[in-house]
Amino acid sequence: MVVPPLLRAVIMGPPGSGKGTVSARITKHFGMKHLSSGDLLRDNMQKRTEVGILAKSYIDQGQLIPDDIMTQLMLNELKGLDQYNWLLDGFPRTVAQAEALDKECQIDTVINLDVPFETIKCRLTARWIHPASGRVYNLEFSPPKVQGIDDITGEPLVQRDDDKPETVTKRLQAYDAQTKPVLEYYREKRLLKSFSGTETNKIWPHIYAFLQTKLPDVNQKDAATTR
Repeated sequence: MVVPPLLRAVIMGPPGSGKGTVSARITKHFGMKHLSSGDLLRDNMQKRTEVGILAKSYIDQGQLIPDDIMTQLMLNELKGLDQYNWLLDGFPRTVAQAEALDKECQIDTVINLDVPFETIKCRLTARWIHPASGRVYNLEFSPPKVQGIDDITGEPLVQRDDDKPETVTKRLQAYDAQTKPVLEYYREKRLLKSFSGTETNKIWPHIYAFLQTKLPDVNQKDAATTR
């Protein structure tokens, strides 16, 4: 029996493009390990690891975390995943990070969620959260039963500073400036696969069909559904 080669993938897309939803579906259907730089950073900051403390010092000053710190953090984590298919999310964010990653492992494909900025703006500014649980509501398609109130606890919902309209615009502009060169880097290597659209549920079947050419669905029964 021939063992298929492991798949090394990266998912890219602006904040609010549906990366979290798509990544969850990819891990569910294709059994890939999802490694999010944001989750890893939060975990390290919470545990007060050396890298976590260092990263927090930059974040507290409103600065971007330097490439070498992010690269060290992610590559250390990847060492434990060398037996698995994996999906990187939030890394690499710069060409320097992409080059450092290339030295350690060969990326097979880069999935880019190409969602219009106007769609994202509407999506993000409609997002409210329950801080204690992390439950997320969206006023457009998954509103709370009572406006401004968490369904389960009855506590007030808040809008993250990140989701306020002026901040969203800045975040999208920053993402665009920082990430365009990375997309170009992978495009030149012929690894970039872009999926365009305004709704995650309409983009997903195309991503699913693409990944099916590379990996078997471990959850075949409800394959292309959104459950």
